[in-house]
Amino acid sequence: MTRSDPGYGIAPPGFRLPDETRLGPVRLQVADLARSLAYYERVLGLRVLQRGEGTATLGDVGGTAPLVELRERPGARPMPRRGRLGLYHFAILLPDRAALGRFLRHLGEIGESAGMSDHFVSEAIYLSDPDGLGIEVYADRPRHAWRHEARQLAMATEPLDVEDLLRAGRPETWSGMPAGTVIGHVHLYVDDLEGAAKFYHQGLGLDKTVWSYPGALFMSAGGYHHHLGTNTWAAGAQPAGPDDARLLDWEIVVPTAADLAGALASLGSSGAAVEPAAGGGALARDPWGTAVRLRAAAEDVK
Repeated sequence: MTRSDPGYGIAPPGFRLPDETRLGPVRLQVADLARSLAYYERVLGLRVLQRGEGTATLGDVGGTAPLVELRERPGARPMPRRGRLGLYHFAILLPDRAALGRFLRHLGEIGESAGMSDHFVSEAIYLSDPDGLGIEVYADRPRHAWRHEARQLAMATEPLDVEDLLRAGRPETWSGMPAGTVIGHVHLYVDDLEGAAKFYHQGLGLDKTVWSYPGALFMSAGGYHHHLGTNTWAAGAQPAGPDDARLLDWEIVVPTAADLAGALASLGSSGAAVEPAAGGGALARDPWGTAVRLRAAAEDVK
């Protein structure tokens, strides 16, 4: 598989994930499935693909690929304001800036408050679901517009040009998450960036892309700005536990079974515990208990 040098980033010392690596769905534990579904459908514009006893899978309005899976644990404790080690936010990547502009106008029309930032490589809108789990909805700027220096991508948190973004979305109206929407990245609270680098960079095989952002480390495959963010902004917090609303796992999809075997072997050699995952692939847990599910895209074609 292709492993290119985009001109920035630090490759891991051993195994490196292929350029074609992408993210699959995120799986969340929530306290009240009906309440969460109402939010994810009304506010985010996702649609239910499948629903079972205490579970539901959601995707964009036209596709069949799952983006978010919700699993109910009645009475699960909401995310506290200071956070728990584990999920900071998961990020839904829209196919273009116009879609983000329409989404922003939709939030205004339904009276939903949100945070907003310009990160140079992308423009982002931030929300919290009914359990306090963080969500980012964003659109990328073209890769040729990304700046880098001394092999590090330039990322920051600046005010979003709201009026210009709204103009980009006109004249169409928001009609739900459009085709081509994917999970773009996941951002985690950790309590040690060196430990995060050992697990995700040296073990899993992600490149470092941004390492001087205060209290944070960003990593990716294939030259993307980040498939994973880690930060220590919840220093002193405890890991999310079984009775908490939380991220159950997030998914990395590699092209082939050989790529999967390489990633699992690399994680194992770094000291990480790896176990088979229900439905295929494998699960590995980072030092704070957050589970990442790995599978091969080739398993989808049988």
